Amino acid sequence: MSSLSHGFGRIFSPKTPQFYVGIMSLLSPQIAFAEATSPQIETALSNLTFTVGNLWILIASILVFLMHLGFAAIEAGSVQKKNVANILFKNTAIIAIGILTYALVGFNLMYPGADFAGAVFGFAGFGIDAGTTGITTAYNENYTYWADFIFQAMFAATCATIVSGAVAERIKLESFFWFSALFVAIVYPIVGMWKWGGGFLDALSTPFYDFAGSTIVHSVGGWAALAGAIILGPRIGKYTGKAMKSSSPPLATIGAFLLWFGWFGFNGGSVLSADAGAVSYVFVTTALGAAAGTIAAMTIDRVISKHFNLFNALNGMLGGLVGITAGADQFSIAEAVIVGGISGGLVVVSLSMLNKLKIDDPVGAISVHLTGGIWGTLAVGLFGALASVEQTISQLIGIVAVGVFTTISSVILFFAIEKIMGLRVSEKAEVEGLDYHEHTLTGMNTDMAKITLAPSSGK
Repeated sequence: MSSLSHGFGRIFSPKTPQFYVGIMSLLSPQIAFAEATSPQIETALSNLTFTVGNLWILIASILVFLMHLGFAAIEAGSVQKKNVANILFKNTAIIAIGILTYALVGFNLMYPGADFAGAVFGFAGFGIDAGTTGITTAYNENYTYWADFIFQAMFAATCATIVSGAVAERIKLESFFWFSALFVAIVYPIVGMWKWGGGFLDALSTPFYDFAGSTIVHSVGGWAALAGAIILGPRIGKYTGKAMKSSSPPLATIGAFLLWFGWFGFNGGSVLSADAGAVSYVFVTTALGAAAGTIAAMTIDRVISKHFNLFNALNGMLGGLVGITAGADQFSIAEAVIVGGISGGLVVVSLSMLNKLKIDDPVGAISVHLTGGIWGTLAVGLFGALASVEQTISQLIGIVAVGVFTTISSVILFFAIEKIMGLRVSEKAEVEGLDYHEHTLTGMNTDMAKITLAPSSGK
């Protein structure tokens, strides 16, 4: 706090020229720049831009951090009452594991430096270090090394959280923690490097484009979620007529709206500056995509099933957000509505198809993040300022490359963990509830003293 407050005091003290230049730039940028004739004033303006830009990245990081509360809430509200504490515990651990592993290995795998431009893999060493220029404009004119790291770390942990929902109610905690650690430390950063770190997707003749991560974040988590759901198999009784009631529709709804709220930081922060026009425009396309996804899901649900399903509407909302994320800065207003609407509709169709295939996904993570992510990424080549045949081809190359690598890596990790320590909880634990067996607790709103263990095979 001392260094930060000292910096603000030095720039905004009424005793300095910087103070007056700062006020003028806020009230009338044209006047400020017209008066900027001396190196001292130019430096003051640069410092002001740097400070404001850095502050916005940190605020965006906070918003993305709040998305983890949203993921925890929607997952806990969607599962059965007997597993709520297990879900909340898992989501608590994910953010901690994600930040630590990304700091140890992931950040420098994802951003290895210019020496690895156009490559498939690069590594700049273990740990994080701002160096001599990391907190100056020499690193970036809009933010510091530390702001860069914390913003990216929030994204990294999101991938593992996506997987969590699809494998809920049947995976061992410790097994999932090991998967999360390796996934965030290695798999996600390698894929991220391919585009955001200057790797081979960014070096295509028509560069692959993914503004805020429809593919790099969401479909990466979605491919891993699909692999995990298939390998684990469905929950006991899921496709034999057993009712699996969600623990709390209100909690799930709160979680979905927290995610929408945090998405303004997810997409708005990806502008990587505090540019007023760009940030505000991305806020608008993000909101329109979510709204269109919600309405599309509601409409399709009503046509197909003749009723309205709350969870499908919530997943349509999230699908719209995922779909808009790849091109939130490129789509026109009308295109944002179209892309978000199609994404939300596809989510409902995907949920139905997965159930027909008996791929059990308790929260709809695969449909939201994989289906929505693929569509949103492809949409960049079909809509918006970059739309072209060449761009569409590059988008397809990115989708396929990321899908193949992430799926193979995830399958290897899941099978290795299965061989070493087992992947799925016992039948007895699954039937009686993970809250009791993993935590010696009961689910939400259940009296511990009155718990009655259900009969099982004893496995």
